[in-house]
Amino acid sequence: MGLLERFEDGSAPLGVVGLGYVGLPLAVEMAKAGHHVIGFDISDEKVAHVNAGESYIPDVPAAELAALVKAGTIEATTDFQRAREVDGLVVCVPTPLNRMKEPDTSFMEAAAHSIAPYLHPDMLVTLESTTYPGTTEEIIQPILEAGGLKVGTDLFLAFSPERVDPGNPVYQTRNTPKVVGGVTPRCTQHAVAMYSGFIDHIVPVTSTRAAEMTKLLENIFRCVNIALMNELLQVSERMGINIWEVVDAAKTKPFGFMPFYPGPGLGGHCIPIDPFYLSWKAREYDFHTEFIELAGKVNENMPYYVVKRLMESLNTHHKSLAGSRVLLLGVAYKADIDDMRESPAIRIAELMLDRSAEVLYHDPWVPSFLVRGSEIPHVELTEEALAGVDAVVVVTDHSNVDYHAVVRAAPLILDTRNVLKGFDGSKVVRL
Repeated sequence: MGLLERFEDGSAPLGVVGLGYVGLPLAVEMAKAGHHVIGFDISDEKVAHVNAGESYIPDVPAAELAALVKAGTIEATTDFQRAREVDGLVVCVPTPLNRMKEPDTSFMEAAAHSIAPYLHPDMLVTLESTTYPGTTEEIIQPILEAGGLKVGTDLFLAFSPERVDPGNPVYQTRNTPKVVGGVTPRCTQHAVAMYSGFIDHIVPVTSTRAAEMTKLLENIFRCVNIALMNELLQVSERMGINIWEVVDAAKTKPFGFMPFYPGPGLGGHCIPIDPFYLSWKAREYDFHTEFIELAGKVNENMPYYVVKRLMESLNTHHKSLAGSRVLLLGVAYKADIDDMRESPAIRIAELMLDRSAEVLYHDPWVPSFLVRGSEIPHVELTEEALAGVDAVVVVTDHSNVDYHAVVRAAPLILDTRNVLKGFDGSKVVRL
């Protein structure tokens, strides 16, 4: 039986490299579809949790994972030699930027080198890590072919961008359409066959570069539009206009408008990072992505703007930021998740500490908050704790927070998310 047939009837054993926010939910969907799945990770802790049926990803119910582990359909290991046991292997490892905002492909390269010695003929490898156009063919393909297997004949290689939105109650791994582009048409055909077994809708494109660019377009679109709103927020403040009211009014238009919202800065693994992948690659073609660079500049400035507004608000209470006790309310990068990657709360806290403020935080999702290696004290939202600070800054609008209690007890609140939309009074200041 050929590889296509094994994908189609669900008998092909599959593997996932990287058991984080992308990899573990994907491995679970594979297993639920009937595939035997091996998860690979360099973290002994993650491997131990998976094999014990213990989920550390909020979007993966622990009971669901435990049932799959008990049934023997999913297991995890740090032994990459076991890659030879699978027919399809999906790589889901981080793709950060370095200090110079240049792509760091070291995790992808390390993953490719880890599996390359154990590839076998009639096998599919797909890359889901977000990166710049050309990565799959320029970096990953040569590593995988070093052992003698040729992509398109002996081995199949494709790129399929992850589209994970942590905490989204509607769109999760299975029902989010999957873009797939192979190095060759046969590579695309095999990738479509594999993903079709556990993803509802597959969108094939003509190349890995088209698939890679698709992911960047999605996130650059959001980055640029959020930057626009952040700029309009600042000019609206000078004009005495409530930008949140303006957005609510504009979104009543049934065509030609999509609402985006300002905020304290961008967070998460994708939107703050992905645009710079394209900016970096574009320079190879003597092209400068000025629009993208400008959007990045505006968004990166937002934590500074938040601290500026806080200082101005404290001044109206005859206080300075230096020496003030400031409570950050919510530090995850978005509501109702525990993800701290690129959270604007980190930079906001750094700027406050630089200005000699005493910083505290409360986040029901985040048990520990480190800034420059030091632990920021966590406090419960008691009336006494709220009354004992000089200001509260709502950075993340978690739904399980009693905002009425915050407004009653806190002397000053800077709301960066418009979560206090219905509250009026001199103590509530909206970004």
